[in-house]
Amino acid sequence: VQLQASGGGLVQPGGSLRLSCAASGSGVIINDMGWYREAPGKQRELVASITRAGNTNYVDSVKGRFTISRDNAKNTVYLQMNSLKAEDTAVYYCKADVWTGWDTNVVYVAWGQGTQLTVSS
Repeated sequence: VQLQASGGGLVQPGGSLRLSCAASGSGVIINDMGWYREAPGKQRELVASITRAGNTNYVDSVKGRFTISRDNAKNTVYLQMNSLKAEDTAVYYCKADVWTGWDTNVVYVAWGQGTQLTVSS
């Protein structure tokens, strides 16, 4: 499975942006999906995650501002980001937990290539 992230860019404080991440590949099940971010000099952190059933989890710093969603038919996860702050500036990575099915029964983690978000006036 390959993950293709898109939607990053430069936005002013208080602005909004939506990230997308599409998983390509056949014959697999995409379970949990999530968005992580890595700011300069900081460790990569989980921003938000969503189960296949739609249950969500957010880091405290983005609660009420970011919304994660997914389209299982398209194997795509989204991150709607509102009220953006300078501290949201980072490279955002999508992640997917992949299961290959009962025949091969392998579970692995796939990462997208990262997309840069810069929040600045």
